[in-house]
Amino acid sequence: MKKSLTRYALILLTGVFLGAGLTVERAVQADRAAHQKAALAHLPLKELRTFAEVFNIVKAEYVVPVSSRTLIDNALRGMVDNLDPHSQYLDPRQYRHLQVDTTGRFGGVGLEVTEYKGFLKVVTPIHGTPGARAGIRPGDLIVRINGTFIQGLSLRKAVHLLRGRPGSRVTLTVLRKGNAHPLTFHLDRQIIKIHSVTTQLLAPGYGYLRISEFQGDTGKAVTRGLVHLSAQNGGKLKGLVLDLRDNPGGVLNAAVAVCDDFLNSGVIVSTRGRIPSSDVVFRAHGPDLLRGAPMVVLVNGGSASAAEIVAGALQDDRRAIVMGTRTFGKGSVQTIMPMGNGGALRLTTARYFTPNGRSIQNLGIIPNIVVHEAKLVARHATPFLRETSLPGHLSNPNPGPAAPKRATLAPTTRKLLDEDYQLRQAFDLLKGITVFRQIRG
Repeated sequence: MKKSLTRYALILLTGVFLGAGLTVERAVQADRAAHQKAALAHLPLKELRTFAEVFNIVKAEYVVPVSSRTLIDNALRGMVDNLDPHSQYLDPRQYRHLQVDTTGRFGGVGLEVTEYKGFLKVVTPIHGTPGARAGIRPGDLIVRINGTFIQGLSLRKAVHLLRGRPGSRVTLTVLRKGNAHPLTFHLDRQIIKIHSVTTQLLAPGYGYLRISEFQGDTGKAVTRGLVHLSAQNGGKLKGLVLDLRDNPGGVLNAAVAVCDDFLNSGVIVSTRGRIPSSDVVFRAHGPDLLRGAPMVVLVNGGSASAAEIVAGALQDDRRAIVMGTRTFGKGSVQTIMPMGNGGALRLTTARYFTPNGRSIQNLGIIPNIVVHEAKLVARHATPFLRETSLPGHLSNPNPGPAAPKRATLAPTTRKLLDEDYQLRQAFDLLKGITVFRQIRG
């Protein structure tokens, strides 16, 4: 990150494969200690006696022996899991997995998922992973894992079934809108190392930068990517497409760092919660590494959390045009609180707001220009006749300057633009803005 932030905070994914340990400042710790002290003074003793009574009965009379630790862990999960879809009690094993996931390296099939009506709904398949290569799509509903019907399982248990030894096979039964019958996918698990930032020069002067998710080092990776694009172009870019489609989010301070690469000043995002230390305003300090070159941000229903922070900040600042379809709509902040037993509590502690004070919770970011996914179909039409095709045509007495040569695209770039309708529209819009600015002088 280019600048040190006044507070290190975190927004977790909509799904369950990415998260991060949170360094909590002393002010936050002091706030929490004060609230815990006040809570201890008002313990609901009657309810706790009922809890102890149920605990003792189950411990003594349940049909099979159950350890005290299992009963307590289950009680803690029940307490937290019913608050909202993103709060969770993590036992020590789960917390270790969460810390590993934050580095962008984990075992599995590469699907970001959330709970939906008792099943797993795919938020996005991570680019380059078994799930993405097999053709699983955002919105797909996973109903069976290795033949096990998962309705009613907790999100934690369902995800545990997805994970396994690298090289082992998992079979998913998936319901997809528009398909009359379930789809079956056979996936080989692998260790997934995600590079969150990729870049490409679409044409001379026009860059493309994709962020697949927001990891701890994503801010620095975006800075390096912009420097690389400028060097590849041989100078300043005329425009940039920032692709946040199917980006499930990640670490908040990474999103702030990315915005800081494109903004000179102003508010990026603010958070508000119950305790004073949750009320934080993150500001940009610049400089804008594109030096004012136009931007188009691509989003869709798989863009969530930290991705929505970036899109919302650039949209509110009028720094970029947001194009695509409405985003996921996750506007809450989860804080990781390590516990004395080696586990942790992932708790929703605040809501976040865009620079204009918008909460995107359940609403999402609405694009400036709505462009749905579509397929381009080549049509071989008969070319039109021109005046020069007619015999005996008159010559032009004042031909003027020669028409500018059309930029030649590399075959891989042309294929990418031909296959990705939304990207093609973003690229064409950037070129249009550049021409308009040239006309205006």
